[in-house]
Parts: sequence; structure tokens; C-alpha cells
Amino acid sequence: MLEKFTPNQRLIVAVALSFAFFIGYTTLFPPKAPSGESNATKVNVVKENTASNATVVKQSDSQPVSNTEIKTTSTDTLTTISAKEFTLKIDTLGRISSVILSNEKHNGKDGKLSELVAPEGAKPIQIRFADQALNEAAAKVPYTSDASSIALGENGKSTVVLTQNLPELTVTKTLTFYADGHYDAKISLSNEKRYFIYLGQHPKIIEQMMTVVGGMIYSGDNLTTIFKDGDVEGRSIFTDVHFMSGFDQYYATIMYGFDPTTQVTVEHDSKGNAVTYMEGGNNFAFNGYIGPKEYKTLESINPILTHSIEYGWFTFVAAPIFKILMWIHSIVGNWGWSIIALTILIRIFLYPLTHKGMVSMQKIKEIAPRIKEVQEKYKGDPARMNAAVMEMYKKHGANPLGGCLPLILQIPVFFAIYRVLLNAVELQGAPWMMWVTDLSRMDPYYILPILMGATMYYQQKITPSNFTDPLQEKIFKFLPLIFTFFFFTFPAGLVLYWFVNNIFSIAQQYLVNKQFEAARALRHEAHLAEKHHEKD
Repeated sequence: MLEKFTPNQRLIVAVALSFAFFIGYTTLFPPKAPSGESNATKVNVVKENTASNATVVKQSDSQPVSNTEIKTTSTDTLTTISAKEFTLKIDTLGRISSVILSNEKHNGKDGKLSELVAPEGAKPIQIRFADQALNEAAAKVPYTSDASSIALGENGKSTVVLTQNLPELTVTKTLTFYADGHYDAKISLSNEKRYFIYLGQHPKIIEQMMTVVGGMIYSGDNLTTIFKDGDVEGRSIFTDVHFMSGFDQYYATIMYGFDPTTQVTVEHDSKGNAVTYMEGGNNFAFNGYIGPKEYKTLESINPILTHSIEYGWFTFVAAPIFKILMWIHSIVGNWGWSIIALTILIRIFLYPLTHKGMVSMQKIKEIAPRIKEVQEKYKGDPARMNAAVMEMYKKHGANPLGGCLPLILQIPVFFAIYRVLLNAVELQGAPWMMWVTDLSRMDPYYILPILMGATMYYQQKITPSNFTDPLQEKIFKFLPLIFTFFFFTFPAGLVLYWFVNNIFSIAQQYLVNKQFEAARALRHEAHLAEKHHEKD
């Protein structure tokens, strides 16, 4: 059946179905690499520069750590740090055992406050010694603290000193916490011992994960390596690391600021999830952050941390788009209207391309009857038929790919917007108007998805087509329904963008249609005038 489509129609179908497939598949089934691949080849390199100093190798037994499974140990709270945006707890094993966000915009659907430290597995700043006997002792001897509770002011900071007295070894952790969620850490040992500091598991508080989650290593010259949950195998070792992160859709646990020579290792647990740690030393210093991936917050702490916001392959388009969106928001003050304003800017930027495509489709519609005559005339000679059709296109200034090229060029923009609005924690709890009270969640009444589907259908209806087969037309009519189905569960901010984009497409198509109708009317009048002149 597809051979009956024109090249233009086939490409439009392919692009539309690609949209639907990309969105639906990545939402419902996170991609997995073949099980036989090593982790070093399976990680997703999002940004890569060949000059990078980062190295990734697969090893099996070179590390002294005997077990990547960090058992969950029940402990008491040693120190509590309270700030406006969070409450952080340190347990008696000297680990960050809990980080609860206070702002209700981060609450789950059940209304519970968001807990960023996973209940199972390693905890942030947890230490594991290479010496097994020493490691067993460290798991039993509690730390002491010079403060049981600390209250941070809005721009305040405070230091707590933790001490663990082990046989023939004293471990001292000096931690300075800041109100924005980051901390400075210094670990000192009374004797030289080989040990490792754990990043901890990524936050696990999102009800429906719509993006890749797992571990990230940002190293060398702009090299980002992603370890997806369930896909980690073997052992990967990095140097020249700028930061390591465990992340989900909106939140991250990050360690950074350590010496470039520090060796960072990524292994896997029994579920194939990343276990990330670095090798420490005497008087070892680093920085950390646990909290939302809010761009301005990360930038104010250290600009390098903004790279922890993961946009995938379209980062080169998505990152600038998000900066523009933030700039608009600084003026407008509402994320919903900011998305609409961004849509207008993108439409203005793409206007010459989309206008050219629409004009080309109108020209093809006008000469469609003649094209059909040529195809019937040379249907027994495909080569001659194609040559005659191309000559017809050339004669009338119609480009068979003219309507497709602008659509293809918009694909990176669409996917970039998709990733931006899907990963922007700034949209959490952000209202637009009326029933849309949270742009990061799906429309509770499905109004925006239905409007999006309706406008897509109407846009399709006024867009020129030259269907010769009723089945072709039915396939096209089903596309808005498919899109509407997938958009039901999407964040309202993303659906709002697509709905407004459709509105502008309809307006632009309407103007182009009117221009061609006016041109046809003039040609018709000129033809009648010529006939009248011939009679006279």
C-alpha cells in the first residue's frame, strides 16, 4: 500500500509515526542494550570530545572491594541539620541517611514529603575499607558528633565534626553544610589506610519515570557517561572526573570538587544498577550536593553542576532552549505563559522554513491532476514516468520534498523541547491557569491533550493533500488520535507547548491557503478576461 503514497506523504507518515513511537516507547519501555555487551561499550555517551582524558576500562578483580552489595544497616540519627528547603540527617555510621525536602511542590501524589536518600544500598559519604577486618569493625563502631542538631539560616552554613575511633585508627569527617543543599567534606585518617567513599543510590521518589535514571560520570573534556538502571555490568574506572551523580527525573545526589587524579569506579548491584564510589586518602577533600536539579541553584553552587541536567542526544539544542525559557520566565513570571512565549519565538524562527514547506505543498496540490495524468500515461515505463513527473515539478516550481524538509528540521527542536519540559524540575508545582495547577504532571481532566488532538486533526484537515486511496486518508486521520493517546500521560507543560504550536501552524496554514485562493481567483479572472477579449 505504501508504494501508492507520494514521497512527501510517505515521509510525513514516517515522521508522525516516529514521533508516536519515540514518545510512547521511551515512556513505557526504557531501552536496554543486549545482555552480552560489557558495561564499557553499553554506556550512553551523551556528549563526547575526542580530546577527553577520561578512561573507561572493564576489570573484574583489580579492586580490593570484595562486595558491591552494601547491606542496609539500621542505625540511629546522630545529627540533624535543618534548613528552609530541607532536613538532613546523619546516622551513627557517619552517613547521610536522610534528606527530606520541605517545599510542598516536591511532594508525591500521596502528599508525602520527598525523601531523597534511598532506603536500600550505600548511603552518601559512606566509607568502606579495603581491609576486610577493619571494614567489619567500622560497621559496628558508632561515630560521635560535636553537635546533635543544627539550624541553618536562609544563607547560612554550619560545620559538624564526626569522629569514629576504630582499633589503631581514628576517622574524622568534617562536614560544612549550606542552606542551598550543598556541603564541603574533609576526611582525615590517623593512619594510612586504603578506603573508598560511596556516592549513594540515586533518589527514587518519582511515581512514573519518563526519562532514563541511573548514574552519571562527567569527566575529561565534556564527556558524559550514563549508566542506566538495570543495564550496568562489569566495572568501569574513570579519572579526571569533574563530578559523579546518581539521578532520576528531577533530583540528584552529586559529589564533585575532588582531585582530578582521584579514581572513580562504577560497578553494579544485584539489580544491575550503578554503585559508584571513589578512592580517598588522608586529608581527602571534596564537595557534595543532594537535591533538585534546579538550574539556577546548581549554577550558583558551581557551574559545572549544570551538566548533571541530562537532555540526551539533543543537549546541543535543548540546553540553549532551556536558557531562553528561563530568561522568558524572569520577565513573565509564570512557567505556563513562558512556554507559550517560547513557542511563539520558535515559530517565528522557523517561519521561513514552514512557510516554504506549506507553499510547496500547495503547488503540489495544484498540479496533482496533471501528475496523475502523466503517471497514467507512462505507467508501463517507470523510468520515463519518473522523468516526466520531475520535469512537471521543475516546470511549476514545486519541490516534492519541500513540505518534508521543514518538518525534518523541526524534529531536533521538538525532541529538545520534549526533553527540556520533561526534565525541568522548575515546572514542579508551577501553575499555569485555571485547572492546570502543576505543569510537571499530567492534565487531571485531559483537557489539554484533547485540545491538542483536536487542533492536530483540524490542522491536518486544512493542509493540502492529494490522496488517491481512501485507506491512505484513514491512516492520516488516525494520527491525531494516536498522538492524543500518548499525550494523555505527559506533563501538562509539554502538552501545552504542542497545543500552542498547533494553533500557530493552523494560523500559518490558513494564511497560505488564503494566498493561494486569491492567486487562483486572479488567474481565473485573467482567464475569463482573455476569453472575453478573444470574443470581441
